[in-house]
Amino acid sequence: MAYPKILTIQDISCVGQCSLTVALPIISACGVETCILPSAILSTHTAGFSGFTFHDLTDDMPAIREHWEKENIKFDGIYTGYLGSIKQIDYVINIIKTLNKADAKAIIDPAMADNGKLYPLFDQKYVNAMKGLCAIADYVVPNITEACFLTDTEYKTEYDRAYIDCIVEKLIALGAKNVILTGVSYRQGYTGIVVFENGEYKYYEHEFLPNSCHGTGDIYASAFTGALVRGKTAFEAAKIAADYTVECIRQTAEEENHWYGAKFEPALKLLTQML
Repeated sequence: MAYPKILTIQDISCVGQCSLTVALPIISACGVETCILPSAILSTHTAGFSGFTFHDLTDDMPAIREHWEKENIKFDGIYTGYLGSIKQIDYVINIIKTLNKADAKAIIDPAMADNGKLYPLFDQKYVNAMKGLCAIADYVVPNITEACFLTDTEYKTEYDRAYIDCIVEKLIALGAKNVILTGVSYRQGYTGIVVFENGEYKYYEHEFLPNSCHGTGDIYASAFTGALVRGKTAFEAAKIAADYTVECIRQTAEEENHWYGAKFEPALKLLTQML
């Protein structure tokens, strides 16, 4: 694949280093043509800012898909992030089924929950709709909280390999072909990524940094997508994305007032070097 073309579908938070403002530059830096379908436009993201503006683009999505289909525009992969409604999820499923090339990949980040809780405005109906999207995923990229909601599993902060194996098996049973499970920690001071591809389990452990940053899930999923489409194996892509995300968090920790996102731009050189 000499010059792959990826479509990423998620919102634009104009300020805040998340969603499309993260996905577009990171995947582009991987040497991949990056097309976008904004699901909404917000003045900022919703974590920590108040009085933000919001413009819903749900009703524009079918017409955009129809135009692309008319122009015979197809993609080598589709990567989804935050989707704001069940209606958007239904539209995205249709887009994946009609605009992905036969050998293309669907990479689904079910961005809906963290730390044992759903994001505001999401409920069980939304979770059920997201299960349908994950069922057609070639790679599903949840954190443990999202994986628990998708598999109706009790969320735990202390667990063993058997607990993680059970979650992965349930995600595969849901329909996802392969699983990239983030934030899996088996010992204090470290966390890591579980990669389950073609029936094979691998684990990559890395340093756990205590400072949290908004948008790191978007950074990780975007870097994983870029590396995967560039021809890396799932495990290689997962490792690259983890190392890159850790570096973004480390650089952000050096700036006391940078609370609203992670400084991913200064570390882009590292990402391209790893590729």
